[in-house]
Amino acid sequence: MKVIWLGHGSFRIETGDKVMLIDPWLSGNPALGDDQHEAALAGATHIVLTHTHFDHVVDVLPLAKQLKIPVVGQYDLMGFWGESEGIETVGFNKGGTVDLGGVRLAMVPASHSSTFTTEEGLRASGSEVGYMLMAEGKTIYISGDTGIMADMDWMGDYFKPDVGILSAGGHFTMDMAQTAYAAKRYFDFEIVIPCHYKTFPLLEQDARALKAGLPGVKVIEPEILTAIEI
Repeated sequence: MKVIWLGHGSFRIETGDKVMLIDPWLSGNPALGDDQHEAALAGATHIVLTHTHFDHVVDVLPLAKQLKIPVVGQYDLMGFWGESEGIETVGFNKGGTVDLGGVRLAMVPASHSSTFTTEEGLRASGSEVGYMLMAEGKTIYISGDTGIMADMDWMGDYFKPDVGILSAGGHFTMDMAQTAYAAKRYFDFEIVIPCHYKTFPLLEQDARALKAGLPGVKVIEPEILTAIEI
């Protein structure tokens, strides 16, 4: 399995014949050049969405229509988009698990918000979520944007994820120190990959505090379009 960072909270996960785009943000993403978009999208089979803030959702509908691939996400929003946008969706909810053809995806809670901008102002769009992605004998926890929450206790105990892709930039989500605390208290990760950082000046710019707080855990600062083998 390959985990490939597309900048900010966006990832490309390759496993078997599946290529999952997690919160793909291309348009205006300062970490991903226009000349890198083709490589980021090549062979994509699914789009997985955690919530609808612009830096996670702005390209989801255009890509679903362009690539003719399903969007996987929270039931209420997927139902709305399936009817209003004419795209293929896989809608489910927290506590549920779907099989995407060899990749099992369980939806878990996150603690954040999920809104999008309309001409009438902000509108809610279901709820923010995270995922446990299970494939090739490994489980990856994709936190999405979140703060520390008590639900991480049962999530770590029940799913026992090997890898954590964790929002760690601060201001909008956990910062590096909080992410280290959550990872150490609630999980037993072999590998931690921070995200949602470095994109803007108000976010954390490196993972030193995360590494210092997780001795014995392999903390990998991802590089754009560089595969991390899991």
